[in-house]
Amino acid sequence: GSSCVCQPGYRMVSSNGGSAIICEKCPENMSGVTRDGWNCIACPKGLTSEGKCKCLNNEILVERSIDGVLLNEALCIHCNGSEQSFSASDESGNRCVRCEQTFINVSKSCDCSSPNILTGGLCFSARESLPPKGVATVRFGQLGLTLTSAWFLKNLQSSASACLLYSNLTACQALGNMCVMNMNSLSSSRMDACGLFHDIYVNTARLGNVHSIAFWRHNLPWLYYGDQPGLASQVLDANNFPIFSFKGTDKDVKLQFIAASFDATGKFLKWQNLEGGILQLCPDTQAKLNAAYTFGTTYQQSCQVSISKILLDFANPIFYDLFLEYNGDNGQQYLWAVPVLNLNLQSNEMFVNQGSNMNNWLLTRRFFLVDTLSGKENDLEEMPRVIRIASKITISIRLVSRTQTGAIYPPLLTIAYTDVLVQKPETQSVTVSFSVNYEMNQSEAQIQTDVALGVLGGLAVLWCLLRTAGWKRRTGSSVIDLQTVFMFILFYAGDLANVFFVITVGTGIYWLVFFKAQQFVSVFLPLPSQEEDFVTYLACAFCLKALQFLHLLVSQLTVDIFFIDWERPKGKVLKAVEGEGVVKSAAAPVSIWRTYFIANEWNEIQTVRKINPLFQVLAVLFFLEVVGFSNLALMDSSSSLTRSTESYIAPSSRILRFGVSAALWLAIAFLQVIFFSVIYERYVEDKIRQFVDLCCMSNISVFLLSHSCFGYYIHGRSVHGHADTNMEEMNMNLKREAENLCSQRGLLPNTDGQTFQISISRNMRQNYDRIHETLTRKRGPTRLLDSSVNTFEQSTRAYNTMNKFLSSFIDHVHKEIDYIVKDKLLLERILGMEFMEPLEKSIFYNDEGHCFSDILYYGNETTLLIFDILFFSVVDLASQSFVLAAILTYLQQEIFRFFRNALGQKNLASKTLVDERFLI
Repeated sequence: GSSCVCQPGYRMVSSNGGSAIICEKCPENMSGVTRDGWNCIACPKGLTSEGKCKCLNNEILVERSIDGVLLNEALCIHCNGSEQSFSASDESGNRCVRCEQTFINVSKSCDCSSPNILTGGLCFSARESLPPKGVATVRFGQLGLTLTSAWFLKNLQSSASACLLYSNLTACQALGNMCVMNMNSLSSSRMDACGLFHDIYVNTARLGNVHSIAFWRHNLPWLYYGDQPGLASQVLDANNFPIFSFKGTDKDVKLQFIAASFDATGKFLKWQNLEGGILQLCPDTQAKLNAAYTFGTTYQQSCQVSISKILLDFANPIFYDLFLEYNGDNGQQYLWAVPVLNLNLQSNEMFVNQGSNMNNWLLTRRFFLVDTLSGKENDLEEMPRVIRIASKITISIRLVSRTQTGAIYPPLLTIAYTDVLVQKPETQSVTVSFSVNYEMNQSEAQIQTDVALGVLGGLAVLWCLLRTAGWKRRTGSSVIDLQTVFMFILFYAGDLANVFFVITVGTGIYWLVFFKAQQFVSVFLPLPSQEEDFVTYLACAFCLKALQFLHLLVSQLTVDIFFIDWERPKGKVLKAVEGEGVVKSAAAPVSIWRTYFIANEWNEIQTVRKINPLFQVLAVLFFLEVVGFSNLALMDSSSSLTRSTESYIAPSSRILRFGVSAALWLAIAFLQVIFFSVIYERYVEDKIRQFVDLCCMSNISVFLLSHSCFGYYIHGRSVHGHADTNMEEMNMNLKREAENLCSQRGLLPNTDGQTFQISISRNMRQNYDRIHETLTRKRGPTRLLDSSVNTFEQSTRAYNTMNKFLSSFIDHVHKEIDYIVKDKLLLERILGMEFMEPLEKSIFYNDEGHCFSDILYYGNETTLLIFDILFFSVVDLASQSFVLAAILTYLQQEIFRFFRNALGQKNLASKTLVDERFLI
């Protein structure tokens, strides 16, 4: 399509290249055109389809005299094939050359007459023992198609004969190539190319072996390693090659692969270094292609290649024998033959698909990238009917177990071919991939992980039994019922989530540190197929932690809470009695605004955390994407935080991605906790302790029950007697307290303890429930005004009754439901449970750490943080995007915070009778 030529019977008059050409028809008496196309000439023996002169076999065409003068009529000169001359025309028909040696040996001429046998351009004597008649077919198993190959039909028998009779090196190589094109078929029922090769291999044992390698016969290519059981394991595990490193010299860091290349006829072409990208069908920069052989860098390349480009670039197949070049202990250079696992070989395909071990593999040696030759059924065809493409090539590097010197086993090249039926090359394409994987035996690491999981899981069971026993004590129940079993499962889900989290974080950080920091290699990263257990553990940790988080929300949204108002009327006021027309004195009402104020403050601290969630997410994302910590998750040996855009970017490891992100989450969260606890809460604002102080200044205590018989108490009774006062008196009270001119704030005289864990008796709980039932009773139908008003008045009376009951309980008024104050034992603090059951008296435990925050977000920061880390990691592993994971993590934090605030506000209004309209 880029130039013009003259039609048959026309000569060129002028040509300036391209389409600038002038042609002229030849006269009738000189109808032929010379081979150069510029002149017309008479042809005595007729014309070819191209309009050129033709001659008979063993004749050459002469168009000019020896001095270059054009003859009027072309001559067909017969080559003398008799003794002394032994000449025959060459393939182009331009010269008489010495004929093939087999003709001379067999017939003493250049004619292979009967009974001699002519095959593939060679002449064989009928008296010689020729190999059996070969089957010139090629099986394309993926298409279910068997073709008679024109190439095989022409060359198979002659190559086999020349190889067997004369040990002709080129013929043997050509026969081996045809066996490789037939996918190293081992069928014994048919004498195909591989059958002929195997027959010759057996009958040429007298030739000896090359380099003492039992599978490599002299003059024959090395195709097989043999099929005896266990041989593959011996080949792949018997030797090792030290010493490779991640940070050494070029010789230590680079894997030096070289390949011997041959054409289809068996001619040796050259040695080629794989860093030139000869095995990569995808186009890429040289720097990226070279990165494939950097030791420890997992390389993956995949693309779509059009069939038309393949037909253009691989018109003639090239065959390769791959070797690893390495230095011995004495500094001598050696070559190690790299075995090939052909997945299209039927036995290999079956064993690999079944997950069988390497002992059943049949290893081979020679391979090709594209075969556009064997799929031609006719030599005249310009395009093959079927082509075979190496669609997946993988070089596997295995590390020697328990090595500290970077020793590796012999590499293995795994190759899979795809058969393509050529129909419309311009629109057809095929996906090809090339990868270099580094692997090691992960069984020991898996055993250690399983042991850790078993031990920690067993300890979690014991811990959950203690927690369940503590929960039973706090609920005041002594019967093991279905609810007890359910709570044990919930406790175990949370603790087992922690076990999985610890194991996965430990695994991620272990591989991150030991893989990236090593110089002489001792570990390789698990392959993606070996990461499945890790991903399963991570998924289990997320699901179980989500269950624990939901249980935490439900338990916090159902706590019982009441604000005890200690304020007493300062005097009496005159009040008209409705319906009686008289005026009576009554106690001055106590302001409800203080209770509303405390309720609002409690509502605000429900979702206060020990860290800033937005800063946490942004900081993690900043270090991952901006600083470049995400580059530590790449499956290469580099520990650099930056990568050049021109260099190859290795794929990410799921284990390393989790290890990097989890480490950053934990590190930043730890720094935040230190900052807020040491600096911010001490010098700026501590909302939890400020709430306790505010309760005291407001003369309001907070009574909390997280379980039936367990909860928390914040003593907020003012030491000044009244809190409903003016600014002057309030400032005076604060001044007196600062100068120690009044008693201390504690529940007990001369103490400062204001917060307590409380374990109440069943009698106390029954009295509380009796009043609480009226307090939380819903209002009647809105259409019955009187009923609604009565319900409101009844709830108001219940509120006053509850306030009076709890204040009298705190003041030890009721001897039958009294309480004692004591310190918790050290073991009780460690286990988080109470040993003493409050049978007759309730127990108030001194609390130095404001444990009432356990029913707030603040006291459950560890659970929230682990849930956020797992949520972030699960989204990232699913999407391979830290940005998306950060966005979704922040959204889920805000969604759960919104529901926690909204539902917590409703529970607060329901349990304390504070109108929800005043909670802002």
